[in-house]
Amino acid sequence: MARATLAGFFETHDKVIEITLSAVSGSSPRDGGTSMFVARDGLFGTIGGGQLEYMVIDEARSMLSRSVEVRDMNVPLGPEIGQCCGGRVAVSLRLATASIREAALEKEQADETALPHVYLLGAGHVGRALADFFQHMPVRCILIDQRKAELALSTADVERRLSVMPEQDISQAPAGSAFIVLTHDHALDFLLASVAIQRGDAAYVGMIGSKTKRARFTSWCNDFCDGLSVASLICPIGAGGSRDKRPSVIAAQVAAEVITVLTSEPAAASAPKGADEPSALDDPLVRQRHVRKGRI
Repeated sequence: MARATLAGFFETHDKVIEITLSAVSGSSPRDGGTSMFVARDGLFGTIGGGQLEYMVIDEARSMLSRSVEVRDMNVPLGPEIGQCCGGRVAVSLRLATASIREAALEKEQADETALPHVYLLGAGHVGRALADFFQHMPVRCILIDQRKAELALSTADVERRLSVMPEQDISQAPAGSAFIVLTHDHALDFLLASVAIQRGDAAYVGMIGSKTKRARFTSWCNDFCDGLSVASLICPIGAGGSRDKRPSVIAAQVAAEVITVLTSEPAAASAPKGADEPSALDDPLVRQRHVRKGRI
């Protein structure tokens, strides 16, 4: 998606300046290496917004009007520019030549290919609300349901997949995927959650429901899945914040929970623990971060 958008941007703007944070020290809105592109009447990307970005955009457009191809800036992120990050950034501004454009498109393609997959198993109220959030996230989101009518209600810019056997979609998903189980049927929820857990390589497995539903699922796994451990399962999902049960609120909390797992470095959890001292790996969210990183 981003690659196609950038390609369209390049096609409609013959003169473009690439802005890159070539070096960052201290606190900064974005990391070193972050780039954006500026045309006389358009933008693609961001280096973090705020006064820094406004100032650099003005400089890029000034370069275009003066036919300047190269400019380097060193900017303190302090009161001098009305920003209080406290760091300093080196900014490289270059006329986007054909080779720069090609490299940028290749990077966008590589970034898209590497996006983690998020599978929403159920297109009910919460599933559709989650799709609305994930369409704006750096993930590839797949909304799956057996019911064509429910899928049709989603207007989110995500993949919508009609599937009569969603357990196969789970089995065929790439390693490091996130699975959020929220179908219209508890028995189907149990089947799909068990298949996701059995993979052993999921970044996140969550199932909508209560502590009682989790207990029943645990009992079901003991009876029908050879005692499959449910330690890695998140259920209830999004339970760390508000108790509001409106679909949009639940979806906001779950989306935050999943994105935290997909984008955060795992907490240090390898230090020896005493016999009575709980390990950080006892927390399912921490454990799933380690699974995603291949550490356990």
